Amino acid sequence: MRWHIVSVPVGPEAVRVAREAVAGRFREVGVAPGSAFADAVLLVVSELVVNVLRHAPGSPVADVGITVEAGHLVVSVADADPCLPDLEPCAMGAGLQLVTELAGEYDGDVSAAPAIDHDGKVLLVTFRVPSQVR
Repeated sequence: MRWHIVSVPVGPEAVRVAREAVAGRFREVGVAPGSAFADAVLLVVSELVVNVLRHAPGSPVADVGITVEAGHLVVSVADADPCLPDLEPCAMGAGLQLVTELAGEYDGDVSAAPAIDHDGKVLLVTFRVPSQVR
């Protein structure tokens, strides 16, 4: 398994930069650019980076990662805010609800954990890669 991670400066260009970085890895990880699956992954990246902008504005960067292993694609977004989001359906905002729904459409899920190497957290969104996209 190999993670592809890009540190995106938190600011007005963060969403665009994160989407471009992830989309730039699609062929390498076996995802067809322009497919419905690729669109879902990019929307998840957008929503997670927007959440960093809204809820962790003190973070200088958002570390955005993508990897594929054993038929699953994982998107990660880490920031410097240690406050974990409440992932209970009744407590999530619209953005995380959308992320959860998109992951669910591809037999995936959403989780959050404290960051290992710094004060902060990481959100992980796992998707089962559809066989027609690989």
